[in-house]
Amino acid sequence: MGDDEHRQATIGADGELSERSPDADATNDLGEPKGAEETDGGFSRYAVGSLLQKAVRRSDEEAAAWAAWELARSGFAWNVWERCNLYVVEDLAAGQQVALTVARYEELATERWEPESWRGRLCAIHAALACARARSSREAANADEYFGTVAEIRADAIQADEEPPHDFPVGEFDPDGEYEAVFDGHTAAGTERDRGSAFFKTRGARVGPEGESELSARWQRLNMLFHDADFDEATVEHALDPVDDEEPWDDPPDAVREFLGEHDE
Repeated sequence: MGDDEHRQATIGADGELSERSPDADATNDLGEPKGAEETDGGFSRYAVGSLLQKAVRRSDEEAAAWAAWELARSGFAWNVWERCNLYVVEDLAAGQQVALTVARYEELATERWEPESWRGRLCAIHAALACARARSSREAANADEYFGTVAEIRADAIQADEEPPHDFPVGEFDPDGEYEAVFDGHTAAGTERDRGSAFFKTRGARVGPEGESELSARWQRLNMLFHDADFDEATVEHALDPVDDEEPWDDPPDAVREFLGEHDE
C-alpha cells in the first residue's frame, strides 16, 4: 500500500479529524450512548467513510447515498464534504463538472443551512449521487504514483551512471529533439536559438487534433499576413493544420523548417 493510501486508510487516528458536531444526538438509534467514532446506526465512522469512497469509485449510487446520509445525520457532515472533495480529484476522470456541483452543495449545506439539518442531509446525498454517477477513474492517482516511482528509478540509475530502465514520457527533453516546439522564445533555450514570433506561430501555437475554429483560423491567417516575416502559403497552412492525434509533436515539413531558418528572430 502506498504512503498516501495508508494515510487515508488511517485518517483521524490521531484524533484531529474525529470531531462530531456538537448538535448531534448523544445516543444512537437504539438509545444507547454513542462512541466518539460511532454513527447513529451504530457503525464505525471510518468504515462508513470508506464505503462512501468505494461506492463512488464503483458507481454504486444507493450505497454512496446511504453512506453520505449516515455520516451527515450522525454529526459527521464535515466528513462527507472532506471526502467528496477528495473523490472528485482522486476517483473521477479529469474534466468532470461534478467538482463544481459538489462545491455548490457544500456551500448550501454549510453556509446557508445546517449540515445535519434535513436540507443539509439532502445536499450530502445529492453530492454523493453526483459523484457516483460521474465517470470513475483513478487516472490522476495512478499517474501521480507512476511518475513518482519512475522519478526514483531514474534518479537511482543516473546516480549509478547507468541508463534508466524507465524514464519520464518526455525522455531527455532536448530543445532540438522531439519536443523542439516547446522551446520557443518564451524559454531561455528558445531565446538562445533566436526562436521568435515566427517560430511560435508555426510551431508553439499549433493546436489539435480538432484544429482551430473557422473564425480563429481566419484571425490567425490575418495575423500572419500582416507579420513582418512575410509567411509563405505553405508555412501558413502548416501553422493552421491540426496536429496529428497520434504524433502531436511531429516535425514540420522541410519547406517550413527552411522558412523558419531564414526568419527566426
